[in-house]
Amino acid sequence: MPTLSSKGELMPSSPIRKLVPFAENAKKKGTQVFHLNIGQPDIETPTQVINNLQKIDRKVIEYSHSAGFHSYRKGLSNYYKKLGFDLDSDKEIMVTTGGSEALIFAFQCCFEPGDEIIIPEPFYANYNGFATSCGIKVVSVTAKIENGFALPPIAELEAKVTSKTKGILICNPGNPTGYLYSKEEMISLQSIVQKHDLFLFADEVYREFCYDGSTHYSALNLKKIDQNVVLIDSVSKRYSMCGARIGALISKNHHFMEMALKFAQARLSPPTLGQIAGEAALATPSSYFEDVRKEYVQRRDIIVNGLNKINGVTCPMPQGAFYAIAELPINNADHFCQWILESFQYEGSTVMMAPASGFYANNKIKNQVRIAYVLDKEHLKKAVICIDKALELYKKNFN
Repeated sequence: MPTLSSKGELMPSSPIRKLVPFAENAKKKGTQVFHLNIGQPDIETPTQVINNLQKIDRKVIEYSHSAGFHSYRKGLSNYYKKLGFDLDSDKEIMVTTGGSEALIFAFQCCFEPGDEIIIPEPFYANYNGFATSCGIKVVSVTAKIENGFALPPIAELEAKVTSKTKGILICNPGNPTGYLYSKEEMISLQSIVQKHDLFLFADEVYREFCYDGSTHYSALNLKKIDQNVVLIDSVSKRYSMCGARIGALISKNHHFMEMALKFAQARLSPPTLGQIAGEAALATPSSYFEDVRKEYVQRRDIIVNGLNKINGVTCPMPQGAFYAIAELPINNADHFCQWILESFQYEGSTVMMAPASGFYANNKIKNQVRIAYVLDKEHLKKAVICIDKALELYKKNFN
């Protein structure tokens, strides 16, 4: 039998999806499973998108330009102009198959195999997979739950810089923590990027979801390093259309964008139907986001306040996105998350969560879970009760 690749052997499995078989078995037994493990919002996609898809009058679903339909790129340019950023739709914006492809293209352009990237942890678990597929070494700097997962001190980041370091990657607001980087933190990142001539990769797919009067400070504001900034965007969470698989790669660095286009040409084009949906979504009224933000704040408060009332649980209040990390009074969250699906139910229900260990690269934290508050409020209230009852029983039997 032919030997498979070492890269494939090293590819990490998803901590978000690995417990799916246990959830499926629970459902087969008749147990209701509250899915807090994955960022799949139940918020309705904007009606403009659905209506546009239903009225498609094309006779052929054709390829687009490798960088995406020009009309869509022009629409994205106008979207960014409303945010205060002038972007050339032909030279500085590329449509991709989700934000995932955008980041993979960026990695392929900026790194040689064996190069290093610094990422504050906990971070979106798939960053590990993207790095592995590109032969990049992830060097993590651990953010602490005690201060809500704020950016680690800049001296700690700089201490990780070596001759092989080529970039820093952030998610703002953050998945899995919901932490929103301040203007001051972004400017401190600018200083280290400028000093060591690094790339700054900024995943800003949750920018529309900032709470409690907080505002998003984009990496595009960092004018001193505009040639170093690579922005990752996506329609998935912004418009609750994860299945469209449409993202964007954005940079003022024209040489970088020209190189990325070669990778885009090799995969031909991003999905035509997804681009139709993405372009239609640009007409979404601001009232849609106002309503969604209000809903997420209510859901966040149910989860975070509810969890913090449970003895021994710590859950910082997120300022953005729709995720929270909770520290539980247990020794092994991986085991707990499997056990609660496999062996526990309360009033016919149980909860699926993502063990947070998969969101750390080197500092394996064993007692944290990531929760996505993407269910309706009544289900979230019941989920908190389930977690409380499960912890009570689990600690008696395993701690």
